Amino acid sequence: MRKTIEWSDYELIDSSRGERLERWGDIILIRPDPQVIWNTERKNPLWHNAHARYLRSNTGGGKWQMFKKVPASWQVKYRDLVFNVKPMGFKHTGVFPEQAVNWDLAGDIIRKSDRQFNILNLFGYTGCATIACLNAGAKVCHVDAAKGMVNWAKENAISSDVVDQPVRWIVDDCAKFVAREIRRGHKYDGIIMDPPSYGRGPNGEIWKLEERIYEFVELCSGVLADNAEFVILNSYTTGLSPSVMEYILGTVIKSRFGGTVSSDEIGLDVTESGLTLPCGSTAIWRR
Repeated sequence: MRKTIEWSDYELIDSSRGERLERWGDIILIRPDPQVIWNTERKNPLWHNAHARYLRSNTGGGKWQMFKKVPASWQVKYRDLVFNVKPMGFKHTGVFPEQAVNWDLAGDIIRKSDRQFNILNLFGYTGCATIACLNAGAKVCHVDAAKGMVNWAKENAISSDVVDQPVRWIVDDCAKFVAREIRRGHKYDGIIMDPPSYGRGPNGEIWKLEERIYEFVELCSGVLADNAEFVILNSYTTGLSPSVMEYILGTVIKSRFGGTVSSDEIGLDVTESGLTLPCGSTAIWRR
């Protein structure tokens, strides 16, 4: 399992009975996690002294239960990157800390290159991967269907002092944008894809990962440059195993561009148990 130990402003303190106990800077949050199916004893006193807890509703969605004053927004730092954290209406905070292993991977490839990379970040969300690539010296095209998420990504660019780097912020359905990029003849040296399990585009387009991911990767192969260096494909869907994702990249990308494909779970160490919580999967194609 791939994981990072570089976080100082984030800590997964414990996990039990369907929930995570987390530290985001100085703020302690309890959030639901369907992967946490174990019923271990909650010994850490912070379980009873958190700032807030996200409670799921039986009818869908949920709400934050506040025990202490929580800022509307605060910052966490990863290496020299700074991200704005905000408790959202659906348990999220705007940062997926386990993805730091992929930010590091992309940044290392970019820094070691003798040319400026042109990176396409699809389903870019709040822009953590975009910020990492900009910080490493790449040009980035950041695409997400939600205008609010793209605005949040811009805030993160300001906080990380990369706002003046060459970046395009695009609010659009990712598949439609890639199709237009193919028609325009635009090419990219690396692609990062972090698709949701389910979502809707700005005009109501429905996205279901298992039904769409193979054809989407095929589509994206059309904007890879002949000398492209990497494709990173993430999934939080438990039904889409690392091996399946590796097979997709192998049949679509490797068969056309050569190189190698690998895959693995990504996760976060749990301080209390010393074990690792799985947090999704990543498949990677490298030149």
